[in-house]
Amino acid sequence: MSAQDKSACIVGAGFGGLALAVRLQAAGIATTLVEARDRPGGVAYAWEKDGFTFDGGPTAIIDPHCLEELWQLTGHEMADDLELMPVSPFCRCSWPDGTSFDYSDDEASLRHEIARISLEDLGGYDEFLAYARKTRQEAYESLGQTPFLTLKAMIRAAPMLVWQRGWRSLHALVSRYMKSEKLREAFSIQAIMFGGNPMRASGLYALVHDLEKRNGVWWVRGGTNRLAEAMLRHFRRLGGSVRLHDPVIRIHTLGNRAREVETQSGWRGAFDAVASNADLMHTYRDLLGETRRGPRQARRLSMRSYSPGLFMVHFGVEGSWPGIPHHSVLFGPRYRGLFDDIFTHGVLPRDFVIHLHHPTVTDPSVAPAGKSTFRALVPVAHMGKLAIDWEQVGPMLEKRILDEVGRRLIPDIHDRIVTSFHYAPRDFAMDLNAYLGSAFSLEPRLTQSGWLRPHNRDAAIPNFYLVGAGTHPGAGIPAVIAGARVTAQLMLDDMAR
Repeated sequence: MSAQDKSACIVGAGFGGLALAVRLQAAGIATTLVEARDRPGGVAYAWEKDGFTFDGGPTAIIDPHCLEELWQLTGHEMADDLELMPVSPFCRCSWPDGTSFDYSDDEASLRHEIARISLEDLGGYDEFLAYARKTRQEAYESLGQTPFLTLKAMIRAAPMLVWQRGWRSLHALVSRYMKSEKLREAFSIQAIMFGGNPMRASGLYALVHDLEKRNGVWWVRGGTNRLAEAMLRHFRRLGGSVRLHDPVIRIHTLGNRAREVETQSGWRGAFDAVASNADLMHTYRDLLGETRRGPRQARRLSMRSYSPGLFMVHFGVEGSWPGIPHHSVLFGPRYRGLFDDIFTHGVLPRDFVIHLHHPTVTDPSVAPAGKSTFRALVPVAHMGKLAIDWEQVGPMLEKRILDEVGRRLIPDIHDRIVTSFHYAPRDFAMDLNAYLGSAFSLEPRLTQSGWLRPHNRDAAIPNFYLVGAGTHPGAGIPAVIAGARVTAQLMLDDMAR
């Protein structure tokens, strides 16, 4: 029997599950995608309220080519299903003292911005970018596309980790090249968007800067969830089968093989291979809870270090705000101490760093005419460290965040708000089965990377696979799309035997 005669089921229609589904179906595997919610996207869910579109997930595309490849596998064009819009500047960083820094792909403008803050750091920036370029080539294009199923694979990667000083934190790596603390913050804050602490996440994440310089930063017209919808539409075009709004409740095994998938509606399907894009702990503790492997792996996972939660305030306001860019980072008075509170101490600080998303400045279609869509995102400790009643604390934190955005950018914000709501770690846990309400699964640390991260193929159930933020290479759209490529190749090779 050839691989084309085989079948596969994927649990979860996040970006990793969608990309894996497209790859398998394109290769001739009869693939069924099962999603608990009423629309695809996973964390990249979207809400429509009062004419506003609010995106819950990633807000930028920094490697369009990895997405385009999913269409090109079958001779199609991604542009037929969605439109990418350039974002410029990439991001504006601002500090309480009024200093601002615009990060963009305009080299002359960027160098001017760096010199305006710290002229002596121009040379260091050039060295940092050279490091980022080399790391992108070695870590993203090579190791990120390779499965780490054995310790030997990790040992083979060791020379690159040593050469690139992968054990250094991103903040320490940036500090090696730049003396200005503001620039150190501006060039290391990206770690939090992958669930990492800038003081602990590997310096290899510097590769993001080279990806942005090479490819630009892009927004999907209509919202990031439109990308998920386009991927689902393409999967269906290829003949894939989809079940939406029907949560998987059990993965049944026979011996050491995954055999059937059962959903809440009572549907059951038998498959040659099963992959999970669901939360890691949910996958092993709940979906595989009746197997020997499930509880054992769940106990191991409970001892891992998890990424923080996110508290998001979505709000639509009266007026247009051309002076507020698509992405902003509003730094507070602390940096290292703030992340110590979030990642180590598990307290809710009085100060915060805010990632402000304003898509209307690029794409007016996500708000009614004359109005604007915003999202303010703040990292907070996950529920395992911060045990608070989010129903009680949520409204108070929402007001504090809106007050700060008003103080720094929109003075009469409370008078202008048309609609608003917040989304807390508790919501991640309830809607996405996210363990501890973590928004990014396992924390991206060197000790939880490569072979030390849950593998793309399970070690005890040889026809059960993982895809998404919890497995190699990690969180973020480029990483989970790369991980889907790794998992797909493993599945295709195994089913061809």
